[in-house]
Amino acid sequence: MDHKPSVTFQPSRPIEVGACAKREARGQWLMIAGGVLLGTVGVFVEEANQHPLVTVLFRCAFGALALLAWGVATGRTRELRLRGRSGWIVCATGCLMVVNWALFFAAIPRTSIAVATVVFHIQPVWIMVFGALVLREHVTAAQKAATAVALGGLVLTTGLWGGGSVAGASGSGYLTGLLMCLGGSLSYAGVTIIAKTEKVVTPFALAWWQCAVGMLVLLWVPWAHGWPSDAAAWAWLAGLGVLHTGLAYAILFTGMACLTLGRVAVLQYVYPLTAGSLSQPHV
Repeated sequence: MDHKPSVTFQPSRPIEVGACAKREARGQWLMIAGGVLLGTVGVFVEEANQHPLVTVLFRCAFGALALLAWGVATGRTRELRLRGRSGWIVCATGCLMVVNWALFFAAIPRTSIAVATVVFHIQPVWIMVFGALVLREHVTAAQKAATAVALGGLVLTTGLWGGGSVAGASGSGYLTGLLMCLGGSLSYAGVTIIAKTEKVVTPFALAWWQCAVGMLVLLWVPWAHGWPSDAAAWAWLAGLGVLHTGLAYAILFTGMACLTLGRVAVLQYVYPLTAGSLSQPHV
Protein backbone atom coordinates (compact mmCIF):
# COMPACT_ATOMS: atom_id res chain seq x y z
CA MET A 1 0.00 0.00 0.00
CA ASP A 2 1.41 3.34 -1.02
CA HIS A 3 1.53 5.72 1.93
CA LYS A 4 1.74 9.31 0.72
CA PRO A 5 2.82 11.93 3.23
CA SER A 6 -0.16 13.95 4.42
CA VAL A 7 0.02 17.70 3.90
CA THR A 8 -1.16 19.98 6.66
CA PHE A 9 -1.03 23.76 6.99
CA GLN A 10 -1.53 23.69 10.73
CA PRO A 11 2.06 24.63 11.74
CA SER A 12 1.94 27.75 9.54
CA ARG A 13 -0.68 29.36 11.76
CA PRO A 14 1.74 30.41 14.55
CA ILE A 15 4.15 31.70 11.92
CA GLU A 16 1.40 33.84 10.36
CA VAL A 17 0.38 35.22 13.75
CA GLY A 18 3.99 35.99 14.60
CA ALA A 19 4.54 37.72 11.27
CA CYS A 20 1.38 39.79 11.79
CA ALA A 21 2.53 40.82 15.28
CA LYS A 22 5.94 41.82 13.94
CA ARG A 23 4.28 43.80 11.16
CA GLU A 24 2.10 45.68 13.66
CA ALA A 25 5.06 46.35 15.95
CA ARG A 26 7.04 47.70 13.00
CA GLY A 27 4.08 49.88 12.03
CA GLN A 28 3.81 51.27 15.55
CA TRP A 29 7.48 52.20 15.71
CA LEU A 30 7.29 53.84 12.28
CA MET A 31 4.24 55.87 13.35
CA ILE A 32 6.01 56.92 16.56
CA ALA A 33 9.14 57.90 14.61
CA GLY A 34 7.06 59.90 12.13
CA GLY A 35 5.15 61.63 14.93
CA VAL A 36 8.33 62.56 16.79
CA LEU A 37 9.81 63.94 13.57
CA LEU A 38 6.71 66.03 12.81
CA GLY A 39 6.75 67.29 16.40
CA THR A 40 9.90 69.27 15.57
CA VAL A 41 8.21 71.25 12.76
CA GLY A 42 7.70 74.29 15.00
CA VAL A 43 11.40 74.44 15.87
CA PHE A 44 12.35 74.51 12.18
CA VAL A 45 9.74 77.20 11.47
CA GLU A 46 11.06 79.42 14.26
CA GLU A 47 14.71 78.92 13.29
CA ALA A 48 14.05 79.62 9.59
CA ASN A 49 12.45 82.94 10.65
CA GLN A 50 10.75 83.63 7.32
CA HIS A 51 7.38 85.03 6.31
CA PRO A 52 4.79 82.22 6.69
CA LEU A 53 4.07 82.12 2.95
CA VAL A 54 7.79 81.92 2.14
CA THR A 55 8.08 79.03 4.60
CA VAL A 56 5.13 77.24 3.00
CA LEU A 57 6.52 77.74 -0.52
CA PHE A 58 9.86 76.16 0.23
CA ARG A 59 8.35 73.38 2.33
CA CYS A 60 6.26 72.55 -0.73
CA ALA A 61 9.24 72.81 -3.11
CA PHE A 62 11.68 70.71 -1.08
CA GLY A 63 8.87 68.36 -0.05
CA ALA A 64 7.87 67.72 -3.66
CA LEU A 65 11.48 66.88 -4.57
CA ALA A 66 11.87 64.55 -1.58
CA LEU A 67 8.56 62.77 -2.23
CA LEU A 68 9.39 62.41 -5.92
CA ALA A 69 12.73 60.82 -5.01
CA TRP A 70 10.94 58.41 -2.68
CA GLY A 71 8.38 57.60 -5.38
CA VAL A 72 11.14 56.84 -7.90
CA ALA A 73 13.01 54.68 -5.37
CA THR A 74 9.89 52.65 -4.54
CA GLY A 75 8.50 52.49 -8.08
CA ARG A 76 5.34 54.45 -7.27
CA THR A 77 5.57 57.29 -9.80
CA ARG A 78 2.69 55.81 -11.84
CA GLU A 79 0.40 56.79 -8.98
CA LEU A 80 1.00 60.45 -9.85
CA ARG A 81 -1.08 60.23 -13.04
CA LEU A 82 -4.34 62.16 -12.73
CA ARG A 83 -7.56 60.61 -13.99
CA GLY A 84 -11.18 61.72 -13.89
CA ARG A 85 -12.02 63.72 -10.77
CA SER A 86 -8.48 63.45 -9.41
CA GLY A 87 -7.51 66.78 -11.02
CA TRP A 88 -9.90 68.93 -9.02
CA ILE A 89 -9.26 66.86 -5.89
CA VAL A 90 -5.52 67.59 -5.88
CA CYS A 91 -6.15 71.26 -6.69
CA ALA A 92 -8.66 71.63 -3.86
CA THR A 93 -6.58 69.76 -1.28
CA GLY A 94 -3.41 71.55 -2.40
CA CYS A 95 -4.98 74.98 -1.87
CA LEU A 96 -6.43 73.89 1.48
CA MET A 97 -3.02 72.60 2.57
CA VAL A 98 -1.41 75.94 1.67
CA VAL A 99 -3.99 77.72 3.85
CA ASN A 100 -3.46 75.18 6.63
CA TRP A 101 0.33 75.48 6.72
CA ALA A 102 0.31 79.28 6.31
CA LEU A 103 -2.11 79.81 9.21
CA PHE A 104 -0.30 77.31 11.42
CA PHE A 105 3.14 78.83 10.75
CA ALA A 106 1.77 82.34 11.33
CA ALA A 107 0.19 81.25 14.62
CA ILE A 108 3.41 79.87 16.15
CA PRO A 109 5.10 83.26 16.89
CA ARG A 110 1.80 84.63 18.20
CA THR A 111 1.21 81.77 20.67
CA SER A 112 3.85 79.07 21.09
CA ILE A 113 4.80 75.82 19.40
CA ALA A 114 2.93 73.78 22.03
CA VAL A 115 -0.27 75.85 22.08
CA ALA A 116 -0.44 76.16 18.29
CA THR A 117 0.04 72.41 17.85
CA VAL A 118 -2.52 71.42 20.49
CA VAL A 119 -5.17 73.85 19.21
CA PHE A 120 -4.51 72.72 15.65
CA HIS A 121 -5.29 69.14 16.69
CA ILE A 122 -8.94 70.00 17.23
CA GLN A 123 -9.38 69.04 13.57
CA PRO A 124 -10.75 65.51 14.39
CA VAL A 125 -13.73 67.31 15.97
CA TRP A 126 -14.50 69.07 12.67
CA ILE A 127 -14.34 65.73 10.89
CA MET A 128 -16.72 64.11 13.39
CA VAL A 129 -19.20 67.00 13.11
CA PHE A 130 -19.08 66.83 9.31
CA GLY A 131 -19.67 63.08 9.42
CA ALA A 132 -22.66 63.48 11.72
CA LEU A 133 -24.32 66.42 9.94
CA VAL A 134 -23.52 65.73 6.29
CA LEU A 135 -22.80 62.01 6.00
CA ARG A 136 -25.33 61.12 8.74
CA GLU A 137 -22.80 58.97 10.57
CA HIS A 138 -23.77 57.80 14.07
CA VAL A 139 -21.82 59.45 16.90
CA THR A 140 -21.58 57.21 19.97
CA ALA A 141 -21.76 58.38 23.57
CA ALA A 142 -18.09 57.45 24.01
CA GLN A 143 -17.13 59.66 21.06
CA LYS A 144 -19.14 62.56 22.48
CA ALA A 145 -17.49 62.14 25.88
CA ALA A 146 -14.02 61.97 24.33
CA THR A 147 -14.76 65.11 22.33
CA ALA A 148 -15.90 66.96 25.46
CA VAL A 149 -12.72 65.95 27.30
CA ALA A 150 -10.58 67.01 24.33
CA LEU A 151 -12.29 70.40 24.11
CA GLY A 152 -11.89 70.90 27.86
CA GLY A 153 -8.19 70.13 27.64
CA LEU A 154 -7.94 72.49 24.68
CA VAL A 155 -9.42 75.37 26.68
CA LEU A 156 -7.06 74.71 29.60
CA THR A 157 -4.05 74.54 27.27
CA THR A 158 -4.78 77.89 25.65
CA GLY A 159 -4.77 79.67 29.02
CA LEU A 160 -8.06 81.44 28.30
CA TRP A 161 -9.71 79.82 31.33
CA GLY A 162 -8.81 81.05 34.79
CA GLY A 163 -7.37 84.46 34.05
CA GLY A 164 -5.01 83.49 31.24
CA SER A 165 -2.47 81.20 32.84
CA VAL A 166 -0.39 81.25 29.69
CA ALA A 167 1.71 84.37 29.47
CA GLY A 168 0.25 86.85 27.00
CA ALA A 169 -2.99 84.89 26.60
CA SER A 170 -5.07 88.04 26.96
CA GLY A 171 -3.30 89.92 24.15
CA SER A 172 -4.95 90.46 20.78
CA GLY A 173 -1.98 88.84 19.02
CA TYR A 174 -2.44 85.68 21.07
CA LEU A 175 -6.16 85.52 20.29
CA THR A 176 -5.38 86.07 16.61
CA GLY A 177 -2.94 83.16 16.79
CA LEU A 178 -5.61 80.92 18.30
CA LEU A 179 -8.06 81.85 15.54
CA MET A 180 -5.36 81.10 12.95
CA CYS A 181 -4.88 77.65 14.50
CA LEU A 182 -8.62 76.99 14.35
CA GLY A 183 -8.73 78.12 10.72
CA GLY A 184 -5.75 75.92 9.89
CA SER A 185 -7.33 72.92 11.60
CA LEU A 186 -10.55 73.48 9.66
CA SER A 187 -8.57 73.60 6.39
CA TYR A 188 -6.76 70.38 7.26
CA ALA A 189 -10.08 68.74 8.17
CA GLY A 190 -11.27 69.70 4.69
CA VAL A 191 -8.27 67.91 3.18
CA THR A 192 -9.03 64.80 5.24
CA ILE A 193 -12.73 64.83 4.37
CA ILE A 194 -12.06 65.18 0.63
CA ALA A 195 -9.45 62.41 0.76
CA LYS A 196 -11.85 60.07 2.59
CA THR A 197 -14.91 60.75 0.44
CA GLU A 198 -13.12 60.86 -2.93
CA LYS A 199 -10.80 57.85 -2.87
CA VAL A 200 -9.40 58.19 -6.37
CA VAL A 201 -5.90 59.35 -5.39
CA THR A 202 -3.42 57.37 -3.27
CA PRO A 203 -2.00 59.00 -0.10
CA PHE A 204 1.46 59.28 -1.70
CA ALA A 205 0.11 60.91 -4.86
CA LEU A 206 -2.10 63.24 -2.82
CA ALA A 207 0.86 64.39 -0.71
CA TRP A 208 3.04 65.00 -3.77
CA TRP A 209 0.35 66.89 -5.67
CA GLN A 210 -0.44 69.00 -2.60
CA CYS A 211 3.19 70.11 -2.56
CA ALA A 212 3.23 70.67 -6.33
CA VAL A 213 0.02 72.73 -6.29
CA GLY A 214 1.24 74.71 -3.28
CA MET A 215 4.51 75.48 -5.04
CA LEU A 216 2.72 76.74 -8.16
CA VAL A 217 0.22 78.82 -6.18
CA LEU A 218 2.99 80.50 -4.16
CA LEU A 219 5.63 81.11 -6.84
CA TRP A 220 5.07 84.88 -6.53
CA VAL A 221 5.75 84.99 -2.79
CA PRO A 222 9.57 85.56 -2.70
CA TRP A 223 9.23 88.66 -4.88
CA ALA A 224 6.63 90.08 -2.46
CA HIS A 225 8.12 89.01 0.88
CA GLY A 226 11.80 88.41 0.10
CA TRP A 227 14.08 85.44 -0.36
CA PRO A 228 15.89 83.67 2.50
CA SER A 229 19.03 85.71 3.07
CA ASP A 230 21.48 83.22 4.58
CA ALA A 231 22.53 79.58 4.34
CA ALA A 232 21.10 78.71 7.75
CA ALA A 233 17.59 79.78 6.71
CA TRP A 234 17.86 77.70 3.53
CA ALA A 235 18.96 74.70 5.59
CA TRP A 236 15.99 74.98 7.98
CA LEU A 237 13.58 75.35 5.04
CA ALA A 238 15.13 72.36 3.27
CA GLY A 239 14.68 70.40 6.49
CA LEU A 240 10.98 71.27 6.55
CA GLY A 241 10.58 69.85 3.07
CA VAL A 242 12.94 66.87 3.12
CA LEU A 243 12.46 65.76 6.74
CA HIS A 244 8.97 66.90 7.72
CA THR A 245 7.30 66.29 4.36
CA GLY A 246 9.34 63.75 2.38
CA LEU A 247 10.81 61.52 5.10
CA ALA A 248 8.00 61.92 7.65
CA TYR A 249 5.26 61.19 5.12
CA ALA A 250 7.15 58.16 3.78
CA ILE A 251 7.56 56.80 7.32
CA LEU A 252 3.93 57.48 8.23
CA PHE A 253 2.53 55.98 5.01
CA THR A 254 4.56 52.81 5.57
CA GLY A 255 3.51 52.59 9.21
CA MET A 256 -0.18 53.22 8.51
CA ALA A 257 -0.25 50.32 6.06
CA CYS A 258 0.61 47.96 8.94
CA LEU A 259 -2.02 49.17 11.42
CA THR A 260 -5.75 49.52 11.96
CA LEU A 261 -7.36 52.96 11.72
CA GLY A 262 -7.99 52.98 15.47
CA ARG A 263 -4.32 52.40 16.24
CA VAL A 264 -3.30 55.03 13.70
CA ALA A 265 -5.61 57.60 15.33
CA VAL A 266 -4.09 57.01 18.77
CA LEU A 267 -0.49 57.16 17.54
CA GLN A 268 -1.11 60.47 15.76
CA TYR A 269 -1.00 62.17 19.16
CA VAL A 270 2.75 61.51 19.34
CA TYR A 271 3.05 64.67 17.20
CA PRO A 272 1.49 67.18 19.66
CA LEU A 273 3.13 65.48 22.65
CA THR A 274 6.55 65.88 21.03
CA ALA A 275 5.84 69.49 20.06
CA GLY A 276 4.76 70.28 23.61
CA SER A 277 7.88 68.78 25.14
CA LEU A 278 10.15 70.78 22.81
CA SER A 279 8.31 74.09 23.13
CA GLN A 280 9.74 76.97 25.10
CA PRO A 281 7.42 79.09 27.29
CA HIS A 282 5.65 81.86 25.35
CA VAL A 283 6.91 85.37 26.17
